[in-house]
Amino acid sequence: MTQEAELPGKRVLVLRPDELSPNDRKMWREIRTESGAPANPFLDPEFTAAVGRVRPGARVAVLQDDGSPVGFFPFERGPLGQGRAIGLGVSDSQGAVLRPGIRLDARRLLRSCGLSSWEFDNLEAGQGVFVPHAAEELASPVVDLGEGFERYTERLRAKSGSFLRQTRAKERKLARQAGEVRFVYDALDPGALRALMGWKSAQYRRTGRRDRFAQEWITRLVGLLGESEEPECRGVLSVLYAADRPVAAHFGLRSSTVLSWWFPAYDRAYAKYSPGLVLQLKMLEAAAADGVETVDLGSGPARYKESLKTRDLRVYEGAVVRPVPGGAAHWLGREPARAARRFVRGRPRLAGAASRALAEAGRLRGR
Repeated sequence: MTQEAELPGKRVLVLRPDELSPNDRKMWREIRTESGAPANPFLDPEFTAAVGRVRPGARVAVLQDDGSPVGFFPFERGPLGQGRAIGLGVSDSQGAVLRPGIRLDARRLLRSCGLSSWEFDNLEAGQGVFVPHAAEELASPVVDLGEGFERYTERLRAKSGSFLRQTRAKERKLARQAGEVRFVYDALDPGALRALMGWKSAQYRRTGRRDRFAQEWITRLVGLLGESEEPECRGVLSVLYAADRPVAAHFGLRSSTVLSWWFPAYDRAYAKYSPGLVLQLKMLEAAAADGVETVDLGSGPARYKESLKTRDLRVYEGAVVRPVPGGAAHWLGREPARAARRFVRGRPRLAGAASRALAEAGRLRGR
């Protein structure tokens, strides 16, 4: 299913992800490299292809100049042409992949794609086409490992020596009281992955948040990416065991140089040992040895992220909206709630009360 349209000086082909040719994928990666942006796996064609297998509305706009691709814009299309970033809700880096120097008007691009709106919640910095339409700028903490794990731990000690010391003491205590501690960076353990999903689902419900693993498409997407062998976009399951029993795990997505912190969770029966932090330090060490230069911890507040990060990236939340009926429907359905969230996030005491209310709602639902 191919849809053609025109932008000033550009031809636009709208394809399903499975209609991309091997040359399209090659050009996508070449253009991404030329842009100088981090090799984030969420903006690799393999991620879009995987989403296309579980989300029927997934599409890719291929921008051509004189018959050659100069850009790729992955998206999902819903009713009334309302669009969203590919994999919205689980994608930690979003936007278009454009050859340097390409200038576009966001609303004209949407019209060429048959979209009335396009929503994003983790738009990466440097997306000049879409950043003017952002409603909010967010911090996305990262850990820099390019100088090696030892150099990173030196910086961590200088910032918070007690954090590193206490975490390693808890690892030793876990070994003494629960059994031999073992860590596997890239595990092939379906049982551990099922345990991780169960722990994470319980965490979502406990904190009053939507259970992502109750959505079949997300569970299927994780399974597909866990089977991927693409070096620029594949799943990595890291597991911490005590006496050969999984006590913490993380399923992330990696490229050759970037690892995205995606789905971490632990067995609450071992909470006093902070197994999630033990796992994360071991994972950072193993990732650095495996050539990872950056671990993207993702946007959203968390105390452990502040302890571990070396700096923040900027990401953006918002939507491009065209003045058409579908655009109006998007605005009415989304913007009042987005404005309310911004209001709460800007007021720490109110945000704390909202978090406690969500947790109480989760507790009541769990009865």
